[in-house]
Amino acid sequence: MMGKRDFWVRRIWAFAGVLTLILMSVGMYVTPVKSAAAANIGSVYVIPIEQKIERGLTSFMERGFKEAEEMEAGLIVLEINTPGGRVDQAEKIAKLIKSTQIPTVAYIRGDAASAGSFIALNADKIVMAKGSMIGAAEMVDGMGNRVEDAKIVAWWKSKMASAAGANGRETDIAEGMVDINMKVEMPEIGKTKNIGEIIALSADEALKVGYADKIAGSTNEVIEWMGYSTNDVFHMEQTFSEKLATFLTHPVVMTLLLFIGIAGVIIEVIVPGFGVPGILGTAAFVLYFFGNSVAGFAGSETWLLFIIGIGLLVMELFVPSFGILGIVGSGSLIFGVVRAAYSTSDVALSLGIAAACALVAIVVVALVFKERGIWKKFILSESLTKEQGYIPIEDRDVLIGLVGRSITPLRPSGTVELDGRRLDVVTEGSFIGSGRPVRVVKTDGTRIVVEEEIE
Repeated sequence: MMGKRDFWVRRIWAFAGVLTLILMSVGMYVTPVKSAAAANIGSVYVIPIEQKIERGLTSFMERGFKEAEEMEAGLIVLEINTPGGRVDQAEKIAKLIKSTQIPTVAYIRGDAASAGSFIALNADKIVMAKGSMIGAAEMVDGMGNRVEDAKIVAWWKSKMASAAGANGRETDIAEGMVDINMKVEMPEIGKTKNIGEIIALSADEALKVGYADKIAGSTNEVIEWMGYSTNDVFHMEQTFSEKLATFLTHPVVMTLLLFIGIAGVIIEVIVPGFGVPGILGTAAFVLYFFGNSVAGFAGSETWLLFIIGIGLLVMELFVPSFGILGIVGSGSLIFGVVRAAYSTSDVALSLGIAAACALVAIVVVALVFKERGIWKKFILSESLTKEQGYIPIEDRDVLIGLVGRSITPLRPSGTVELDGRRLDVVTEGSFIGSGRPVRVVKTDGTRIVVEEEIE
C-alpha cells in the first residue's frame, strides 16, 4: 500500500510541476515583461551639435532646451559632430546641460574635438559611434595659434577636469586633452601621453578608459540603451531664419556679399546716378549683417556701425568734405564687418579677397563710365575755342596788320572792334578817341598794340 501511495504522490507532484511551468509560460505571453525600451516614461528630444561652437549654436541650444522642458521630455540626446569653437560659448552650453533636470546623453557621431569634448563631458552619459573621437582640446586663438598663457591654459584645464570628474571620469585624461606639458599614463589602452602631445581618444579607447559608456551605431540604439521608447522621438531642426543665417555665413557666400557690397557702394559714390549699384551694395551688406546677427555673431553695435558707415558715404555725395566723410564712413563700415564676424582671421581673408575683386570691378566701371565720374566735379571740362571768341596766345600774331575801330577812347588802353570781335588793346602812349580806325602793329604776349590808322 505504501508503495502505491508513494507512486501516486510522486505522480501528483510531477503533474503539479508541469502545470506550474505551463501556467508560467502562458503568463509570459498573456502579460509580457516590460522591455528596457519601455522602462522609462517620456518623449526623447534630440538636439544636433553639428557646426562650429559659437554664439549662434548657443542660441540654438537655448531654444532646444527650453522646448524640451516645455514638452516635459524624458531624455535629451545631443548628437555631436563638431571641430570645436569658442570656449566661452561651450561653457554657456555646458551650463545649460548641467542646469536641466532632464537626463542628458551625448552621442558622438563624428568628432567631439576641442570645446566639443567639453560639452560631451558635461552630459550624464557619453555614447560614441565607431570611428568617432573625443579630445584634442588644446586652446587656440582666433588665428589658430596655440595659446601659451599659463593662466588661461590652467583655467581651461581645470574646466575640463571638473567636467570629467563630475561624472566619475579620470581627470588626468581630461587635463591631457588640453595641456601639452604633462605626462599621462593610460594603462587600460597601453598608451602614455608624453610631453608635447595631446590626448585624442577613439571610440574603443574611450570605452576602455571610461570616457565612453557605450558604443552604438545609431541614435535609436542610444535611446533604447537609455531605457526609452523610440516611438516618441522629436528631432530639433533649424528654423528658416537659422538655415538662412547658416547659408549667409558660409565663407564663400560671405565673400560674395562683401564683394557686392564694397563694389556697389563705391561705384555708386564715384559714378552717381545709376542707383542700382548702390541698392545692390546696400542689400548685400544688409544680408551680411543679418546672417551674422541671426547666427549670434553680430550684436546691435555692428548694425549701428553699418548704418553710420552707409550714412556718411551717402553724405559724401552731397556735402563737400574733401573725402573726410567717405574715409570715416568706410572705416565704420569695415570695422562693423570685422566686428560682426565669428572669426577675425576668416573675415580678414574674405574681406581681402572681396576688396581685391571689388577694386578690379571699380576700375573697369570707372574706365567705361569715365564721362560720368565724380571726378568731373574737379576737372574743367569746357574748352575755350575760337568759335566762342577766344584767341589763344600763340595765335595773337595773326592780328598784326588788321584794321579795326576803337569802341572806347584809348588812354592808352581801351577796347576796339576787330573782325567782329571786341578786344582789349593798348597804344604806345598816344591818345586815340572813340570811333577812330586803328591798326594792330604788334603783339606782346597778351598785349595787343595798336596805332591810329590814317584815313
